[in-house]
Amino acid sequence: MLCLKLQVSGIRSLHSTPSLSISRPRSTDRGPTSTEPTQTDFESLDVLGGTPAPTTAIEACHSDGFLLNSGLRVSGSGVLLVGGEVFAWRPWEAIGGKKERWKVKKLLNIKGQWDVPSEVWGLLDIVWPKPDLLVLGLGPGVHPVAPETRAHLNSLGISLEVQDTRNAAAQFNLLATERGVGNVAAALVPVGWKEGR
Repeated sequence: MLCLKLQVSGIRSLHSTPSLSISRPRSTDRGPTSTEPTQTDFESLDVLGGTPAPTTAIEACHSDGFLLNSGLRVSGSGVLLVGGEVFAWRPWEAIGGKKERWKVKKLLNIKGQWDVPSEVWGLLDIVWPKPDLLVLGLGPGVHPVAPETRAHLNSLGISLEVQDTRNAAAQFNLLATERGVGNVAAALVPVGWKEGR
């Protein structure tokens, strides 16, 4: 280790490195604005500016449905957004036996986990290519997803991101624009959903 003993104006100090000379600019003026076409104006830089939003982007979340940026309004149902297409989605209705009609099912199990039968993911079972990520909007709040539901989606090769519906819609809009609607899907329950309705 290099040690230098310096004596300046009668004050003695010990330093392990020699002092460096730092030059400061005399002015912060950078001169006139360049007119070169290669100049980048970072204040106006918009990376996704020329990328059109997917037609399945969620424009508004309503208590009983959704408004898409294509002008389509879905009422009385959730939506499943897969591959640039919109499907009405009612996970609260589970398929019964042949003699039974559709029956109302709660979305939360006794442990407070979001638990739906595998039949509600029928479209994701048959679509090809499958999306890499499913953004799941659970209505007005967030709940843990039951291990069986998560395992079923993971067995399809689909990762899961869980949020409340408003944040999930915003997340889907961003990710579908960045990564494409083929790679990102969304399953959204209306924000007005109440358990046991």
